[in-house]
Amino acid sequence: MIRETNQVFGKNLVCKNLKGSKKMPFRKEEFCSGTYYHLFNRGVNKEPIFFERENYLFFLRQMRKYFTNKFLIIVAYCLMPNHYHLLIHLKTTELSSIVQRFALSYSKAINKRFNRVGSLFQGPFKAVQVDKNKYLLQLSRYIHFNPVDAGLVNKPEAWEFSSYRDYIALRKGTLIEPEIVLSQFASPQNYQKFVQDYQEENIELIKHLIIE
Repeated sequence: MIRETNQVFGKNLVCKNLKGSKKMPFRKEEFCSGTYYHLFNRGVNKEPIFFERENYLFFLRQMRKYFTNKFLIIVAYCLMPNHYHLLIHLKTTELSSIVQRFALSYSKAINKRFNRVGSLFQGPFKAVQVDKNKYLLQLSRYIHFNPVDAGLVNKPEAWEFSSYRDYIALRKGTLIEPEIVLSQFASPQNYQKFVQDYQEENIELIKHLIIE
C-alpha cells in the first residue's frame, strides 16, 4: 500500500529550465539545490567498470567520501557490472565538480589496479531531474530491480551492491536515507512487494529518467 503524498516535493523546487533534460557536467547551467536527480553512467563501449568485488566496495567508500550529507542525500543506488544508478536529493548547485572528482578518483584507482589506460566511463555522467513523487517511487523500484532485470540474480535482495537490502531491513547501512521513499509505504514489507511486483511496462512512466 502506497500512501498518497507529495510531502517530499516542495512547491518551488522544480528547475523549469532543466525539467526533463539530461544535463551534462561542464555546462554553464547550474543544478538546482533542493531537487531530486537520477545520476547514471556506464563503461566506455558498455564495458565493465567493476572487475572484482573489491571494486564495488571501493566505489561505495568513495561515494561516502565525496557524496557527503553536506552536498547531497543518497536515496537509493545500484551498482551494476558496467554501469551505476544513483537517486539523490541535491543540497548544492555544485554537483558537476563533486561527481567529476568522485569519478576521477575511482577511474584512477581502477586504472592503477589493472594496469590500464584511457577512459573508464563512456563520457560525463548524466543527470535527470525527478520532479514528481510518482516518478521518485517508480525510479527507486526500477533501480532496485535492475539486477533481476539484467539476469544477474533471481530476486533483488540477492544483489549485494544496491541499497535494496537497507530498504527491506536486511542490512542497516548508513550511506543512504531510505525513509524518503519508505515513509510513503505502510511498512518495509509493503515496499518489498512494490518492488517484487515490478513489470516491464512500469518503465513507460519513467522512460525519460533512465539510461538509453
